[in-house]
Amino acid sequence: MAAKGKKAVSSSELSSFCSQVALILSAGLPLYDGMETLAETTKGTEYADLYLSASKGVNETGSLYQALQQDDRWPTYLVEMTGIGEQTGQLESVMNGLSEYYAREDRIRSSVINAITYPLVLGVMLVLIIAIMLWKVLPVFQRVLNSMGAELSRSGSALMSLGSTIGWVVLVLVGIVVLAVVVCALLLKTNAREGVLKLVRRLFPPVRMLSLKLSSSRVASVLSMMLSSGFPTGEAMRLMPSILSDGEAAAKVKGIHNDLESGVAFADAMASSKLFDGLHERMIRMGVAAGREDQVMAKIADIYEEQVEDGISRMVAIIEPTLIALLSIVIGAILLSVMLPMAGILTSMI
Repeated sequence: MAAKGKKAVSSSELSSFCSQVALILSAGLPLYDGMETLAETTKGTEYADLYLSASKGVNETGSLYQALQQDDRWPTYLVEMTGIGEQTGQLESVMNGLSEYYAREDRIRSSVINAITYPLVLGVMLVLIIAIMLWKVLPVFQRVLNSMGAELSRSGSALMSLGSTIGWVVLVLVGIVVLAVVVCALLLKTNAREGVLKLVRRLFPPVRMLSLKLSSSRVASVLSMMLSSGFPTGEAMRLMPSILSDGEAAAKVKGIHNDLESGVAFADAMASSKLFDGLHERMIRMGVAAGREDQVMAKIADIYEEQVEDGISRMVAIIEPTLIALLSIVIGAILLSVMLPMAGILTSMI
């Protein structure tokens, strides 16, 4: 039963769900009893019907995998991994791994939202302050100058025109940027999401680099979880593109899958994809040699997650002082364009 038009499940809620299912299994409770209790505890919440549907599905089929398949709000990756856990008898460890994976996704998503929100708020403030200066403050100064009964010199008039022009130019440019960010944020919630992401990555190389690192983190995290559950590497790579929002990274993963199907060694296939840098490729080779691929991939996932968070922090650290400096310069230019001619008139009158 599809859930058309209903709100998608957040990463934090998915992490909580997987964690609670793992807790039910570790406690030795029958899954249908645990899911019924879980549905009871979520009554009155926005996901109450989702949990109730999953509980009924488990009671009817005896399978969590089949229960989750009945509602398309559950991500494909979560559903498929649940099926893998049931097939291999590793459902508890799979659920623990999924809980960590979605917790990581939630942290990264929160970092991205914070990185966008703060500069956007500063940009809106910049637009409002400049608009007030141009529409309210500047005309007041001009009326004061006119009331003095003195004519501005040619240089004074030019200075006032320059200050006003700078203000209008910055106002328009910043307004366009703010509007573009808002439009992109709205389009990301529609079917145009992939096209918008592709355009942003093409226009802003730093965003493209962060997107690739994020995809590398996801690939490493998923591989670690699947390999630790004893799942075949080739099948893991087949499922991987469904969780990647970056088309470029998804194409690389498909290339890895094709290489593995052709008989290429895992480490060689990963190296040829250029999904990871040289240092981490060597880590993968060492992990394969030691039979610890899952542990190495988990470590690589953590490294790339830290790099993504650091990259976002650096971008915010650059944008914030830039906007503040721009605001100071524009306001200073507007004020000087008025105050200098006024000072000149007052001096001549004295």
